Amino acid sequence: MSLTLLRTLCRHQQHVLQQRQPVSFVGSGAFRGAIRLQSTAGGDGPKQDGDNDKQSTKERLAAKYSRENVKRNVQGYVFSRFFDYVKNYDKVIEKKFPSAVHVYRVFLVGVRDFFNDMKKLVKITKIVYSHDNDLRCLTRKEIELYYQMPRDMRKVAPVLLISALPFANYVIFPLAYMYPRTLLTSHFWSAQQKLDFVQIDLRNRLLYNRRVFRCMQSKLDALKKTHDPAYEKFAYMLGLLGSGLHPTSEEILDVKEVFQRPPFHLNSLSSSHLKYLCRLHDIHAGLLRRFRLSERAYVVHHMDMAIKREGGVHNMPIESLKHACYLRGLNANNLSAESMIEWLQEWVKVSLVVDEDCISMLLHLPIFLTYNHTNNWILIH
Repeated sequence: MSLTLLRTLCRHQQHVLQQRQPVSFVGSGAFRGAIRLQSTAGGDGPKQDGDNDKQSTKERLAAKYSRENVKRNVQGYVFSRFFDYVKNYDKVIEKKFPSAVHVYRVFLVGVRDFFNDMKKLVKITKIVYSHDNDLRCLTRKEIELYYQMPRDMRKVAPVLLISALPFANYVIFPLAYMYPRTLLTSHFWSAQQKLDFVQIDLRNRLLYNRRVFRCMQSKLDALKKTHDPAYEKFAYMLGLLGSGLHPTSEEILDVKEVFQRPPFHLNSLSSSHLKYLCRLHDIHAGLLRRFRLSERAYVVHHMDMAIKREGGVHNMPIESLKHACYLRGLNANNLSAESMIEWLQEWVKVSLVVDEDCISMLLHLPIFLTYNHTNNWILIH
């Protein structure tokens, strides 16, 4: 039993020794490893920082050139270029198709001006109706618009209505552009076209001066037979016109009574005389000639009254002077402002004393004041 106990104690001691040696070896090895790791960490610090910087740079580049970021940048670039192209697209179209762009702009500006004048006409019409159709509440420009705009609306209405049909604008707009004087109004004309077309219209009107003058001469015998007291004065005025001169405003007013009774009263004029007067005043010579002529005289009379209210002829701008002369039958081309003012003053002096009974005198006033005018003869011949 003692031997057995002794063997047991020896084996136990060997086992203890075997356990102590690995522990000491492991500990020393771990210590040396820790020292080696510490020394390595202390010596490789800058290298590790460089690696970290490289890694962050790579991450930034990767983020910059990522698929989403590249896609977003490409979309922004494409959109900006497309926006610039669309913004300057009118210049591109104008360069490639200058005629088409010009037509487009003509109609764009014309429709805008036409619509603005329509709004003004509605406003003016309300004012006139609120004053019992009395034009004395309007300015000269408003009266001119009130008279001219309804005619322009009737003239341009077919073009605008046809252009509203499907694909019809591709036909009617070029056609209207080719014949602007016939199919369009002054809203769609250029400055040169306005000047040219006014000259053409006035020339067509002046062609009837001689016919109206002949009608007036033919009625002299009727005045003589009735022993009219103004016969000699009226015959003298017609003689001045026949000799290349014009009567003064005072001489015209002296024969005012002639136009208040037959044969020169508006209701006594013959059919041919009425037709020539309509042509002279650029009025449709169809039915209701007397009504149209009286309306024309009424409007022009109120224009002259508005000129008087606004300070007289000398306060009108040049363009208004020219328009007033053309409207009343005088070619104002190459006329000085002083000449236009002098002529209009003579016209207004007569027009202001016109009443309903002698409205025919105002209708014949273009003959008395423009028949032998040099500018009109130049335009006709």
